[in-house]
Amino acid sequence: MSTSTSSTATVAPPPESVVRPASVVGPAAGPLLQIRGLTINYGRTTSGLGPAAPPAVSGVDLEVRRGEIVAVVGESGSGKSTLAHAIIGLLPDTGRITAGSLTFDGEDLTDLSDRGFRRLRGRRIGLVPQDPGASLDPVQTIGSQVSEIFRLHPGAGQTGSGLRTRAELRREVITLLELVGIDRPEDRVHQYPHELSGGLKQRVLIAIAFALQPDLLIADEPTSALDVTVQSRVLEVFERLARTFGTAVIFVTHDLAVATDYAARVVVMNGGRIREDRPVLDLLTRPEDPYTAQLLEKASPGRRDGGHRTGEPPSSASSPEAPSSIPAAVPALEVRDLVKVFSRTGEERRAVDGVSFAVRPGTTFALVGESGSGKSTTARLILRLLDPTGGTVRVAGGDVTGLAGRARRELWRGLQLVYQNPDTALDPRLSVAEIIGEPLRNYRVGTKTERAARIAELLDQVRLPERVGRSRPRELSGGQRQRVAIARALVLGAKTLVLDEALSALDVLTQAQVLELLKSLQDDLGLSYLFISHDLHVVEQVSDDVGVMHRGRLVETGPTAAIFADPASEYTRRLLAANPGHRLRDLAASRSKGTS
Repeated sequence: MSTSTSSTATVAPPPESVVRPASVVGPAAGPLLQIRGLTINYGRTTSGLGPAAPPAVSGVDLEVRRGEIVAVVGESGSGKSTLAHAIIGLLPDTGRITAGSLTFDGEDLTDLSDRGFRRLRGRRIGLVPQDPGASLDPVQTIGSQVSEIFRLHPGAGQTGSGLRTRAELRREVITLLELVGIDRPEDRVHQYPHELSGGLKQRVLIAIAFALQPDLLIADEPTSALDVTVQSRVLEVFERLARTFGTAVIFVTHDLAVATDYAARVVVMNGGRIREDRPVLDLLTRPEDPYTAQLLEKASPGRRDGGHRTGEPPSSASSPEAPSSIPAAVPALEVRDLVKVFSRTGEERRAVDGVSFAVRPGTTFALVGESGSGKSTTARLILRLLDPTGGTVRVAGGDVTGLAGRARRELWRGLQLVYQNPDTALDPRLSVAEIIGEPLRNYRVGTKTERAARIAELLDQVRLPERVGRSRPRELSGGQRQRVAIARALVLGAKTLVLDEALSALDVLTQAQVLELLKSLQDDLGLSYLFISHDLHVVEQVSDDVGVMHRGRLVETGPTAAIFADPASEYTRRLLAANPGHRLRDLAASRSKGTS
């Protein structure tokens, strides 16, 4: 596994008062969790009104021992989250176990009441949810939210019994925050969620889940929205808890690279069934199921297009210190010395500080960096959603820096944004056809018949059947919703797209399909992309050139293959070292040597 070189605090050694007895830390003779033939259905399972829906989980067998980290991977709809929610008794009202058994530390949970699960949740089984932004209360301090678990379970997780005093609560909360590697815990207890980074908020959720030292932690996609360095630090917390306390961890993820780096075993799910349950190295070297082999092939690092698609030489604008070296061809997008200063309570912060780069026509320029590096702010400046403090933005040779009103609105016909999360970007009240056609109506483009023809054309271009136009977003998969978002961005004829973390919420197979679509559209329509991402594996596949941002500055730019092979900046080297998928890369390298 990779070790972060960031100055952010790592996991502190556990205080003596919270270390479990050695007899508990060691692996037990039998499994902590045992699942046999588990089948879960949603809605009606038997009815005379039509065929029943297939089970969400079907005939699953799984065992997890103390101190073991088990990754459950699969694409969206594979059943992995349904399985995790069943273990902790959080299935929705429409979901129920229809066959099989679920046993935790000898106790049958199959038909356990909600009251029975409330006794286990927090004390014996903890849950780390996916989205800390939605899971933490914005109007309560961090200290208040972490200490709530102790108020709900008085006497739990400590020697003796009785209520804790306020001073004891504060000490326990600070100890927990130290345990999960949060720096300055005495200050953090007084802060609110909006004052913390995404990685720190995720650690707070881990602290809450581990507060009563449960035997099992279930982590449901806990790192999908985090950049690679923060992701690495958060995953190190789980490793430390498993190693020190004997905590079992079920890590639900769509990211096979993360799973193979941090788990001892990988469970591959597809269609509600377990396809493989193997130790990591066995799975990597000898996948037995074709679906697993397909996942590994899509997750393996490296470019599949052989480098630059256009055959043009790499941009000579490979250094932010050399703005005069822009190539002769007019860039699709060009920024020069871009600056954005935010002022708050008399203090100024340079979120973007002298950034310069160019996107060559028909190519993809990726902007990467940690959370808070300034890459999304740069995108908002380019789209004129924020006013720059200094510098210029040019689109197809035209200066758009000072545009306002109608002129700015016209800019968006040729320069469009594809958001990270199509769930929030698409209006759930509208049909797909109405969503795609809305810009045409807003700009009063064409007749009703012409608009309908344009919508049908776009659906075909993004490889969606025409009938999807009558559907609502909730009826589509994540990949289909992202295709709708791309179609909407192209409906006015935009030639440059800004894709802001547009693939981070998608599983590896869906990512591969959308990437293939983006490449096809680029080749067919001559599109140019500014691709903003924290996923370096995806960036390596999709981009021609890359810029690395750190603390508002562009520290390195150039051809993607060259920077990934031999980065000049120490920060870039640290970023690449934290990129998950080390075991996948080692395997790919050994195979390459074997065939050379």
